[in-house]
Amino acid sequence: MPARRPHIAASAAQTELASSLAALRVALELPGAFPADATAEAERAAASAALRLAPPGVVDLTAVLDLTAVEFVTIDPPGTTDLDQALHIGRSPDADAGWRVRYAIADLPALVSPGGAVDREARRRGQTLYAADGRIPLHPPAISEGAGSLLPDATRTAFVWDFTLDGHGEVQRVSVGRALVRSRARLSYAEAQAAIDAGTAPESLALLPGVGRARLELERLRGGASLNSPDEEIVLGPDGYRVERRRPLPVEEWNAQLSLMTGMAAANIMVQGGVGILRTMPAPGEEDFADFRRQTAALGLPWPAGQHYGDYLRGLARENPAALAVLQAATSLFRGAGYLPFDVERGMPAPADPVQAAIAAPYAHATAPLRRLVDRWSLVICAALSAGEPVPDWARESLAQLPAIMGASARLAAELDAASLNRVEAAMLRGSVGERFPATVLSLRGERARIQLTEPVVTAECAAPRHPSPGSVITVVLRSADIATGSVAFEAV
Repeated sequence: MPARRPHIAASAAQTELASSLAALRVALELPGAFPADATAEAERAAASAALRLAPPGVVDLTAVLDLTAVEFVTIDPPGTTDLDQALHIGRSPDADAGWRVRYAIADLPALVSPGGAVDREARRRGQTLYAADGRIPLHPPAISEGAGSLLPDATRTAFVWDFTLDGHGEVQRVSVGRALVRSRARLSYAEAQAAIDAGTAPESLALLPGVGRARLELERLRGGASLNSPDEEIVLGPDGYRVERRRPLPVEEWNAQLSLMTGMAAANIMVQGGVGILRTMPAPGEEDFADFRRQTAALGLPWPAGQHYGDYLRGLARENPAALAVLQAATSLFRGAGYLPFDVERGMPAPADPVQAAIAAPYAHATAPLRRLVDRWSLVICAALSAGEPVPDWARESLAQLPAIMGASARLAAELDAASLNRVEAAMLRGSVGERFPATVLSLRGERARIQLTEPVVTAECAAPRHPSPGSVITVVLRSADIATGSVAFEAV
């Protein structure tokens, strides 16, 4: 077979792709520049915060805990400037082989006035959107990349979650409240992983693998499950856009466990306090499990009776083509995620079953307020309940509005992701019309087959070949690739 073209080499295709991506923004009615009043309000809030926190400063340290001596660090994808979280891990002073984890979260409530111009625009947007040709932030840059971001060597107020863990990673104590913090370093995932592997990481970072592995084991024991599928990312390089498929680094999984632990703690605080908003996902039904079990058997990777589906998915060898088809089939088990607000005092009942099925515990979004609207509510509610103070009226009064806002933004984000990926894939393939490609059959629906090319990584559909079976490798011919619409047409041979 001819050599594959993993990126867009022709300038004409790049130009056409850029036009197609710009047209997609218009078609989806994506937000553009921030309104002038929101930009001005954000700049005033940032300037006010800088004035309060700059030396000698006028922050009342009797009311705000000073943790600027703690060496927090952030770990994010390279080039990230909207830094929501910073971590510090130490040994627990009162638990054998345990840890003390402090997790600082950006203090958006200090910068966004309820009902103000920034708040109104953030409610319209719902979340930061990631388009192939640039992200569309939830908040103006003066906040999202400036005063609200936990940038290195910058003093910020933050909501700091303080966990005491035993040697198994179980939470023994937790509290949350505002504090002054000062991050020491902005690390990429690759930089953090390299430092840990080389043994050069500072103690706080060097302890992350132990905490992460302990929390992953607790997830397994409580019945949590995750697809952990390889990521498909649109990357812009010197030769144009391409799609990269990669497995997350171990440090990404360990770091994610801190976020999950915080989300579970937030959910517990809100459930016990009788007010808040949970991230929900219903458990798969018996028919879902039975159908999935039949599919795994047909794929030659049968799900053993008596084994939890989370353990089964964790044990799949991702390099096996049949495993890709299994993961595709498993998406049927991870459906129906949403948000559930409750306020017992105001007649909004608490959830009868607060467990998020994939995590196997109550869970709330509380760690990404720069990029996700609902987290701002979770943080102020948890901080108030933790301190024994009244929950702010603005948060209680608007709780019921959040599911619709977040649902609409999630649907828009999913549509943007899929349409962007389709257009980039079409541009990658346009110069290969008439060529043959090996492809794995992921699933079958009627007379159509969902396939994934081996190289370049492209997922598409074609008419089902004769006697197909999910997990099998077939050969397909590319008949057309339309960049403007993102459609590609394959034919099985």
